[in-house]
Amino acid sequence: MTKILFKILRYSGLPFLFRETIQRRRVTILMFHDIGPAAAERVFGYLTKKYNVVSLDDFIARKPMPQKALILTFDDGHVGNYDLVPVLKKYNLPVTIFLCAGIVGTRRHYWFTYKHPAITTSELKQKSNALRLTTLREVGFDEEKEFDEPQALSKCQIDEMKNAVNFQAHTMFHPCLPTCTNEEAKEEVFQCKTVLENDFGLRINAFAYPNGDYGDRETELLKAAGYDCGVTVDFGFNTYSTDPFRLKRLSVNDTSNLDELIVKASGVWAFFKMKIFQN
Repeated sequence: MTKILFKILRYSGLPFLFRETIQRRRVTILMFHDIGPAAAERVFGYLTKKYNVVSLDDFIARKPMPQKALILTFDDGHVGNYDLVPVLKKYNLPVTIFLCAGIVGTRRHYWFTYKHPAITTSELKQKSNALRLTTLREVGFDEEKEFDEPQALSKCQIDEMKNAVNFQAHTMFHPCLPTCTNEEAKEEVFQCKTVLENDFGLRINAFAYPNGDYGDRETELLKAAGYDCGVTVDFGFNTYSTDPFRLKRLSVNDTSNLDELIVKASGVWAFFKMKIFQN
């Protein structure tokens, strides 16, 4: 049913209307996570025909933006991102990947890949950071534990990708920052930048809030740590008047379905979801 709905919305003309009016004079930021190479070929092939892909750094530097400017971002630093390099080079795409500094370069795992039989991931996100970690230990997860197989990019892979990818910060271990104590939140924001710069030789000036969760405390921490911007998952598009620490972003769910991609990349899907939840 969802696929049918995406097809109906695609051919309703609404994505075209959003793209040619609202998006024309604004900057759209899309969020991916772990899309595969075949899907990426299909998705990026379409996006490069309909939008002008620009770098996050150019937008932060307030350089002149083309019409229908689009920024491509990936959260977490999944090991599968390494396989996207040929596609990125083929389309000459200046993507940004936000890294969890305590997980990349190790065999540690992302906490949200573990399921607890008695509590959902959504419910875990609402618990305090300490209680979330205590609960996850019941299913064999620990932030510092090294597993057999890595889930994140290795240091060698990051080194190889530096020329094609803009790597930025996504905390140390991907907690829900508002559930952290002041000390925990500061450590995640500050230490992430330090590790990525000192241990990986990266220039860090941007930050993506895990799960899009943030508040005034988090934006102030980013400013104090020396970041130039913070990327959310708040609905909308961006201009140079947008608060740089509350940049808006649209999720496209790593889809390979062009109907879904077109509807989500235009903002139509998030717009209607927002209207439904507001009511």
